Amino acid sequence: MYFAVLPKETLLVYQPAKVNPELVDSTKQHIKKYHTIANFSLTNQNGKTITQKDYENKIYVADFFFTTCQTICPIMTDNMVVIQKSLKNDSDILLLSYTVTPEIDSVAQLKKYAISKGVNDAKWNLVTGDKKQIYDLARKSYLVVKDNPGPAQYDMIHTENFVLVDKKKRIRGFYDGTDSEAISQLLKDIEILKNEGK
Repeated sequence: MYFAVLPKETLLVYQPAKVNPELVDSTKQHIKKYHTIANFSLTNQNGKTITQKDYENKIYVADFFFTTCQTICPIMTDNMVVIQKSLKNDSDILLLSYTVTPEIDSVAQLKKYAISKGVNDAKWNLVTGDKKQIYDLARKSYLVVKDNPGPAQYDMIHTENFVLVDKKKRIRGFYDGTDSEAISQLLKDIEILKNEGK
């Protein structure tokens, strides 16, 4: 009987005003509620157009990377593979990786990278496309990259953050994609999110 009255564990809903301002576009830093991930239309490793519709009523983990990165990206991708394996039989959970260098990461380049990393196409999209759209998503929706002011327009410095997004397109967690303990926490938090909807 005691367990029946315990409050259900829930995750915070993150708002731009509560996130490190360096990672948030100045037009969004004041927002304290109702923040959701914007709609998008990009191309995945198979040349297929991927939009928010593909993630409708799904929980998903998103990150920003690039295929030629030699520092944190390989570790982040390996940890995404860990998540993919852990959730391979759960069709409610998907993965989404945006390249921050779409001018280098063509569909063919993403496909080559996906094959080398063992990406399951049914579960995980690596997407490329319009650089401004990716920049806006990173800075205004997912709140995970630093602006890189310089001569190149829409240049960004990506972080190691993985973002947990719920079925209502809200951010429910940030995790260090290079840290195995953070990945374990992310997997636990996905379970909490799944139970929230029950």
